[in-house]
Amino acid sequence: MAGAIAHVGIVAKARLKEATPHLVAIESWLAQRGIVPIFETETAALMPASAPRKIADKDNLVTQVGMIVVLGGDGTLLSMADRIAAAGAAIPILGVNFGSLGFLTEVTLPELYPALEAAVGATAAVEERLMLRATTIRNGRPFSENIVLNDVVVTKAARARMIELVVTVGDEFVTRVKADGLIVASPTGSTAYNLAAGGPIVQPNVDALVLTPIAPHTLTNRPIVIPSASAVRIQPQMQERDELFVTFDGQAGFKVEIGDEIQVRRAEERLRLIKPSTRSYFEVLRTKLKWGER
Repeated sequence: MAGAIAHVGIVAKARLKEATPHLVAIESWLAQRGIVPIFETETAALMPASAPRKIADKDNLVTQVGMIVVLGGDGTLLSMADRIAAAGAAIPILGVNFGSLGFLTEVTLPELYPALEAAVGATAAVEERLMLRATTIRNGRPFSENIVLNDVVVTKAARARMIELVVTVGDEFVTRVKADGLIVASPTGSTAYNLAAGGPIVQPNVDALVLTPIAPHTLTNRPIVIPSASAVRIQPQMQERDELFVTFDGQAGFKVEIGDEIQVRRAEERLRLIKPSTRSYFEVLRTKLKWGER
């Protein structure tokens, strides 16, 4: 990281009351160093009343700060990562986990202040993560545009019958997926829903996308890893009674209509993730997935 940081955005998981003493301490720590903290609206509600403090909603916060500190889990970080990309900002995120360890919120509470020191002191490494741009075409024109860090998921409603999706990569037809749905994941997203659905783990620095069917009807429908430069087109084969949804990082989504087409490609935007520790990606995997334990 380079350049002095004058304003730091602070976002905690909604209603995470355990975060309150840490938020108060971070506010004081930053103020002592001449750095102005700006609190996300719901995060500010966790703070005790005091002298006026700067507050902004998530969408405005990303335009006012030089970095963001997230306290919570990976979902909280995702909500900010997608907003940063949508705003065209390039600010980095430091993720602090209130559990043992997160794939994205990697910093644990005992590591908080050394991590903050490295981040604001411009000595922390910053890892760039590939993001996805999803465009939904409806009635021949773009209906929705979303930038996501983890995944784009097309899935059926809970009690609906199995769905059929025509999948094209570039200009080449790939397959008809007959399943409960399909996940298009980034390498970062490979350890999210993709992993639960039986997809492969992909190192974050691999320039690729993963296509993983959800509960496929046949065992021959298997996950596939493709170059990230390849655009993916998903064309649901729908009838009137079918209920399909598309979701983006599990943060937003909507009902798919007959004739819709979902296009997913590598986004120009990248997430900048602060990596203050020397903990390797494989060490995180071993800790989270309990590799080698009996």
